[in-house]
Amino acid sequence: MRIPLVERLRVLTLPGVVRIVTFQGRPAPLPDSEVEALQQGFQKNVWLRPHPFLRAGQRVQVRNGPMAGVEGILVRRKDKIRIVLSIELLMRSVAVEVDEADVEPV
Repeated sequence: MRIPLVERLRVLTLPGVVRIVTFQGRPAPLPDSEVEALQQGFQKNVWLRPHPFLRAGQRVQVRNGPMAGVEGILVRRKDKIRIVLSIELLMRSVAVEVDEADVEPV
């Protein structure tokens, strides 16, 4: 952790700071490469917004678009912005691509 314990409260009062990243309740350092990628995105005005972390095998629901309301199992992530779902439909599975922003964990 780069921030001494006594400085955490001060950091949390800075504009734009929401919380300190933790893992199992303990502060967790972010790799420099991830911090730099975020900084570059902000500098280039890339549209960034929080999204729940999704992983293969997780049950998810489509919340927007023509597939809204459909639940399925996340099979894989593709191209960083799309996911593939396996949807139980008439006792069969079909794969469909939907935008990751339109999916949330169940």
